[in-house]
Amino acid sequence: MMLSRRSMMLAVAASPLLNLYPGARANAADLPLIRVVKAQAIGVGFLPIDVGEQAGIWQQAGVRLETSALRGDGQVQQALTAGDADMGLGSGPGLGFVAKGVPAVAVGALSGAPASFGLVIWNKSPVKTVADLKGKRIAISTAGSLTDWLTKQLALKQGWDATAITTVPLGDTKAALAAMQTGEVDGTVTGSEFGFDLEDHKQGHMLLTFGSVVPAFLTQVIYARNDFVAQHPDLVQKFLLGWYRSVAYMKTHRAQTLALASKIEEIGGHALGETYDDVMSVMSTDGAFKPEAVERLGKSFVELGILPQVPDMNKLITRQFVPVKV
Repeated sequence: MMLSRRSMMLAVAASPLLNLYPGARANAADLPLIRVVKAQAIGVGFLPIDVGEQAGIWQQAGVRLETSALRGDGQVQQALTAGDADMGLGSGPGLGFVAKGVPAVAVGALSGAPASFGLVIWNKSPVKTVADLKGKRIAISTAGSLTDWLTKQLALKQGWDATAITTVPLGDTKAALAAMQTGEVDGTVTGSEFGFDLEDHKQGHMLLTFGSVVPAFLTQVIYARNDFVAQHPDLVQKFLLGWYRSVAYMKTHRAQTLALASKIEEIGGHALGETYDDVMSVMSTDGAFKPEAVERLGKSFVELGILPQVPDMNKLITRQFVPVKV
């Protein structure tokens, strides 16, 4: 599979506030390369790649990155299977594909509860509260996806049947927006950036974010190919060190992170600020896999129809590299 790769080597002339390790840049070209794919182009949860580059954290950790933004977990798994990527950033439910034979393993937790996902309702929809959702049509990415599962979990939490909210698989946010405008759907489950941005443009409102719906979960993980782990465990460790150092930087440098995010994501400051607060609250700082989150993820494979029974989760994740001490 040919990937449209985009190097994340940002300009050296970065803000001094972001330049933590200026001396580490001199020999960056000589550092070992890790090819990384992520499940979508934008998202605060994926910003450690960019923040770490601007701050010199990746170079200080001893690696350089080549990253590609793909369209969903399926493509992340395809890239890992084809050997077109060494590591990947994707969803926890994507581990169901690993259980089916994708030659990869989760090497670190990226985020816990799904606080980065929200249910945004179009302003012309009659839906005003969660109770109004019964029988309504809500856009999701694909059937059997995380967005599909979250919608069903919301219905169950209300005491309804899992199918009480009709899910409509439409792919990306552009298609969902078009469907909301025509009245085909009342809203969509999507990244919270999109929802808050619609609020800012007075087109929709964020009904809820899903962190409270499924408080114990493993929403996103960091993947590595099995052979890459076996052959280059030192590079896996260096990547994780750089990642969690970048997360730590983001948590203590809100203004600088949002300034960079606004250039990358082309979303208003208010929307990014709201998203930052939600996402950073559930971003892992050391990669450790919490037992209750792993257990809930395993059950979701059956609920999503990915697997007929809960797999041995210890075969899908490795604790060889975590927790990381930053």
